[in-house]
Amino acid sequence: MGRFQGRRPNPLQWVWYAFGGKLPADRRDWVLHDVTARTRGLRHAIRTVVLLSPVLVVCLMLPGPLGLRLSLVLMALLVGLFYSLVYLDESGEHRLVRHGFPHGTGAAVRAQATAEADAEATRRYLAAYRTG
Repeated sequence: MGRFQGRRPNPLQWVWYAFGGKLPADRRDWVLHDVTARTRGLRHAIRTVVLLSPVLVVCLMLPGPLGLRLSLVLMALLVGLFYSLVYLDESGEHRLVRHGFPHGTGAAVRAQATAEADAEATRRYLAAYRTG
């Protein structure tokens, strides 16, 4: 897939995008790259942390012992990341549809990017385990 060469969103646009907003049409290719890149899991996790940050700040400001508040922040972060990452691909497809791509584009782009490696792995498997 390589390094993205198109127009990236500015920081304010990126925060809007992280909270689920739609980017301008000229950033459409960046959205495709964002949800299909090899690093899409890390990118999604960072967006999730940004999305959770207001809740985490509120948890830190609650009355009570610091250890309890930090434990609450850690638990909220872990649960939020878990549920977010479970739906990584579905969330990516939703972002692509919102930006004008047909449903299934993300899966197709990711499959195309790994097709050669997958074919080689299948060939090696069949060579090693073919019976008959």
